[in-house]
Amino acid sequence: MADQLVWMSTPHMDPAEFRRAGHAVVDWIADYWTTLAQRPVTSADPPGTVAAALPAAPPTAGGEPVEAVLADLESIVLPGLTHWQHPGFFGYFPANASGPSVLGDLVSSGLGVQGMLWATSPACTELETVLMDWLAQLMDLPHRFRSTSTGGGVIQDSASSATLVATLAALHRASGGRWRDTGIDRRYRAYTSVHGHSSIEKAARIAGLGTDGIRPIDVDPDSQALLPGALRAAIEADLAAGDVPAIVVATIGTTSTTAIDPLPEIGAICAEYGIWLHVDAAYAGAAAVCPELRWSHAGLEYADSYCFDPHKWLLTGFDCDAFWVADRTELIDALTVLPEFLRNAASESGAVIDYRDWQVPLGRRFRALKLWFVVRWYGAEGLRAHIRSGVALGDRFAERVRADDRFEVTAAHPFSLVCFRLRADDDTNAALLAAVNATGRVHLTHTRVAGRYTLRLAVGSPQTTEAHIDEAWTLLAETADNLRSP
Repeated sequence: MADQLVWMSTPHMDPAEFRRAGHAVVDWIADYWTTLAQRPVTSADPPGTVAAALPAAPPTAGGEPVEAVLADLESIVLPGLTHWQHPGFFGYFPANASGPSVLGDLVSSGLGVQGMLWATSPACTELETVLMDWLAQLMDLPHRFRSTSTGGGVIQDSASSATLVATLAALHRASGGRWRDTGIDRRYRAYTSVHGHSSIEKAARIAGLGTDGIRPIDVDPDSQALLPGALRAAIEADLAAGDVPAIVVATIGTTSTTAIDPLPEIGAICAEYGIWLHVDAAYAGAAAVCPELRWSHAGLEYADSYCFDPHKWLLTGFDCDAFWVADRTELIDALTVLPEFLRNAASESGAVIDYRDWQVPLGRRFRALKLWFVVRWYGAEGLRAHIRSGVALGDRFAERVRADDRFEVTAAHPFSLVCFRLRADDDTNAALLAAVNATGRVHLTHTRVAGRYTLRLAVGSPQTTEAHIDEAWTLLAETADNLRSP
């Protein structure tokens, strides 16, 4: 009886209460965005601060008003966050969020549909298919990536998942579907540059290739791009050893420096040896919405699969990776598992797409809605304006670096990431990074270029302006002065 009384005291939120609470939440988000620039970019609290401020046990009775939850959100959670939408956030790569994207996600959550099959929500599938064709058109991707040709697109949760799916399809092709059969003593190989993303190695491990399944390929010391000659040599060595080259992952915009691997040469090698070519453009792919930046995608016609993350630089909230294949049959053959309870007339007709066969999980939510809201709100010109703004702000910062003899730009910056360092030892550069980040006014990260400790400034927040770039540079220059003072 007591349990029944607790239940009766906390009924489901009805539409009227949801409306009132929803307005409060949207107001809170809008206020957060309005005050973002006044907040520290990163938290200064020690580990365990947030956990210590939370109750040790969950509430017994519910019914707390949303205002109480928002109050704790403000006082407990926000001080422990890194604010990725902050105009002074220049770390890693951007994780854009925008009003239209948030609203699209809200609608997706409100609908609560499961899009594993066309039959489980036809509009969920068909909107995604058309939207991915729209995006391919906006970026002028090869025609064979369109659903109206032999391929098609699907939204994955991340580029990491896209790489895993591409790896599984590549292994299926290379082995005739028998790459995991016991009793077949063959090793399969994957190849990427030494600057390829860590998810490529993880995909190889998950796929069962082992810790040595990835062959790291050397890069050009100037461009930091994969060396085609080194790739060919590695492939030929593996063939001579009886191994099977299965997949090459080339990158447009590597994580460290946004280097661009030479796709025309890499693609020709893959075509010669019959190796699957996956192109990872997680960050830089968004640049292709601008015609003047599509040079970075030269050679993409060789690719068997390609992906980029709208959730990085195209104003769409995480999680949203756009992934295309040139031949959807190869992908479906590699991933299809069909239990009886999923059989239905629409699937068996062959007239529909079941996206469960294009990904690792069975279930999938309506991710396309947030991207649809973004594309319709901004249009092609709005998306291009956002990318061009980021590139221009990156150029502005690089000009400041080059104008100061104490600093150097350490790599090409075709997009909105600038790699730079003090003309000093690694420890001094590490101290510079720690000091500027400790102010809470900006957040930068680091990498190594040609073995040297290098700072990275990645522009991407919709709120970042020339004033924020100039403030970041002034802070860096003044901090460098203090580090050199006796």
